Amino acid sequence: MSKHLQKDMDSLKEKIVNMGGVVEDRVYQATLAVIRRDGKMAQAVIKGDSEVDRMEVEIEEDCLKILALYQPVAIDLRFIIAILKINNDLERIGDLAVNIAERGAFLATQKGVSVPFDLEKMAVKVESMLTRSIDALVNMDVKAALRVRAEDDKIDAMNREMYAVMKEEIPKHPEHINCLLHTISAVRHLERIADHATNIAEDVVYLVDARIIRHKPEIFED
Repeated sequence: MSKHLQKDMDSLKEKIVNMGGVVEDRVYQATLAVIRRDGKMAQAVIKGDSEVDRMEVEIEEDCLKILALYQPVAIDLRFIIAILKINNDLERIGDLAVNIAERGAFLATQKGVSVPFDLEKMAVKVESMLTRSIDALVNMDVKAALRVRAEDDKIDAMNREMYAVMKEEIPKHPEHINCLLHTISAVRHLERIADHATNIAEDVVYLVDARIIRHKPEIFED
């Protein structure tokens, strides 16, 4: 690998990791806004969406420049492909954080209404998946990536549990239906963030091992 290619690849990795950190913070702030009914925090996440969009475009342009200038092969090419895909997943997670924040902005006006579902527990698990998927990328750690992937089923189960709880709760409290529906939406967005974290983990496996494991059963390695 030439020094110029190595420099550009290192810069690209730094940018995707920085974007991951920004997106992680957006998800944390958005879910906290829902849990605390904090309208100001929710609005800050909504207003910050343009920063994530800018980072996504810049990273994509850098990937295309490297492809055009160096025509990388083997692991270098896999790296660029993986970064392009992870970049897209992170941008989508940023959008989902905004969607959650919008739910939080509404719920901030409904402070007297309690939600019969442990949203915070689910949020912590999803945030952990996202953080560890990015860490797996930084460390090129396949085992860590596979552990993240294996946890997606747990989030799906929590999502189903939420729907079951809300199905019983809405008829009991029709006066709170808007609040409950916004909570359902926030949980659904969290579940989608877990899906994107899983995508990132799968891309790490592809990057390191040249294996495409999408749509395949869980893989457990010692």
